[in-house]
Amino acid sequence: MTTTNRGASTGHRRVAADGGRDARDRKVADHPTRQRTLVGINAVSTTLRRAPDTIVRICRQRDLGARRAARLGIALEGRTIGVEHVGIDDLTRLAGTDRHQGVIAIVRERSPLNEAEAKDFVRGLSVPLLLILDGVQDPRNFGACLRTADAAGVDLVVTARSRNVGLTPVVSKVAAGAAGLQPVAEVANLARFMKFLAAEGVWLIGTDDAAEKSLYDVDLQPGLALILGAEGAGLRRLTRERCDELVSLPMRGAVESLNVSVATGVCLYECLRQRSS
Repeated sequence: MTTTNRGASTGHRRVAADGGRDARDRKVADHPTRQRTLVGINAVSTTLRRAPDTIVRICRQRDLGARRAARLGIALEGRTIGVEHVGIDDLTRLAGTDRHQGVIAIVRERSPLNEAEAKDFVRGLSVPLLLILDGVQDPRNFGACLRTADAAGVDLVVTARSRNVGLTPVVSKVAAGAAGLQPVAEVANLARFMKFLAAEGVWLIGTDDAAEKSLYDVDLQPGLALILGAEGAGLRRLTRERCDELVSLPMRGAVESLNVSVATGVCLYECLRQRSS
C-alpha cells in the first residue's frame, strides 16, 4: 500500500452544501445518447418520475395485472408518453428476457464517458465523489452498485472497459432506472486513470479485507474516489498500488467478506453520513 501526504500538499477540495448533484446532471445532459430497453416496473416508474424526457415509448403486456397497471398509471399521470399494449410473446422478444414484469420502456440513455471525457468531467467537479469498480462481472452486483451510487450522490462511476460487465438489460433492471441516470465512465486503463485522479488532488481509498485501518477511521469529506474490487478476487495489484489508503469494513460474524454491492453501500453511506454532519 502506498500512503502519502498528497492531500495536504495539493489541498483537498471541500464538500459543497448541495453535494453537486444538480451541477453533475447539467454537465452530462448534452452527452451523446443511445437507445436502450429498460425492463421492469421499478425501472420504468423511476425513469418516468426522474427523467421522463428520455423515454421514447412504453410497451406493456395486454393482460398486465391490476396492481402493476395501477402503478404504471400513477407514474404516467400528466405525461404525454405513448403506451403500446402488446402480447406477452412480443414483449419478451422486445425485452430480450422473460423477466420483464409486463412493462418495458425504450429510452434514450447516455453512453458511458470515455477516458478523455471522464477526465474533463472530473476537472469540472468541485468536490468529487467517485466510485471505481475494479472488475465487477456480475450484472446484478453492478446494477445494485449503480442504484446505490445514484442514491448516495456519486458524481461518477468508473469501470475498466475490458474487465467490467457493461450496461446490459439485467444491469438496468436491477439498477431500477439508475443506469440511465447515474453518470458512468468506461476507461481503458484503470491504473492510469487513478494516476490522473491523484494529480487532480482526489484521494484514492481502496477496500481490502486485510487492511488494518477501518473505514470508520478515515476522513471521507474531501474529494475522493472509493475503489472496490471484484467478487472474490478483490483489487488487482496495480489498482492497490495506486491507492493512497486501504481500509477494511469491520466484520463481527463468521463471514470474512461482503458482497461487492453490499460493501459499496456501506462505504458510500458512511461517506454520505460524514459529509452530512
